[in-house]
Amino acid sequence: MNMLVPKKLLMTPWFPSDLDSWWNDDLITSNNDNGLSISEDEKGVYVKAAVPGIDPKDIDITYNKGILTIKGEMIEKEEKKKIIRQSRQSFYYQLTVPGDIDDKAEPEAKCKNGMMTVTFAKSPKVQPKKITIKAE
Repeated sequence: MNMLVPKKLLMTPWFPSDLDSWWNDDLITSNNDNGLSISEDEKGVYVKAAVPGIDPKDIDITYNKGILTIKGEMIEKEEKKKIIRQSRQSFYYQLTVPGDIDDKAEPEAKCKNGMMTVTFAKSPKVQPKKITIKAE
């Protein structure tokens, strides 16, 4: 793995001498590891995002200029004898949707079993127009 590292950083005592063992593939997360996947077929592009435990009404989805943003948050409070517990779960996904998306078709979002699926229709393929030649 080739990597540019500032010389000043290399001289610090805590910096690892063997970068390959320190910076391995296990430390790099891919889209599948963080709860987001993108797929496509002839008809559309499909974005799936993990949203476990979040009510669909607490999820905000926007699509603007080719960028899809999905965000949501759940705050849960529990009170027992002056002990208060508060848990918070949130997520934020932002990505550029690949492919030739049909801007006239409205994207569709569905949520089932903690998985949000946003479907974008692909634009119909542009067929070349035949131009007739008129003889003069």
